[in-house]
Amino acid sequence: MATTTASLSINSPDISGDVIAISKNTQLKKAGVSTGLDQTSGVGKKITTATAQYTLFAQTDYEDNKAHKLYVRVASSNVTEFVTLTVGSQSVGRIYGGDFVFMPWDGTADIKLTPSVSTSLAVEYFLAFEV
Repeated sequence: MATTTASLSINSPDISGDVIAISKNTQLKKAGVSTGLDQTSGVGKKITTATAQYTLFAQTDYEDNKAHKLYVRVASSNVTEFVTLTVGSQSVGRIYGGDFVFMPWDGTADIKLTPSVSTSLAVEYFLAFEV
């Protein structure tokens, strides 16, 4: 059984009147069972030079209604550059330079990215999935 742990820490002494200190860990598991996810896309990197939307992960390549986990990071240090993350036809949001998203994906719609610039924009990605 594969064991993959995801960790997230959010800390801010001054975002509100109270200090925020959140630190959580979880093991990535298959849907509805305690077995760990055992498949991966590997860590990949795509460099684009156009603003055309492209499919990062096609739903036809993965099982529907599973507990896949997606990581996407815009590797740019320019905070004005971003990619728009879309699942199927639903825009999820923008990932700006240096930011990342880690989210579940049920495999029922394509994962697409649309770069904001036509200059070189690098995106790192990783998918842990089940079959």
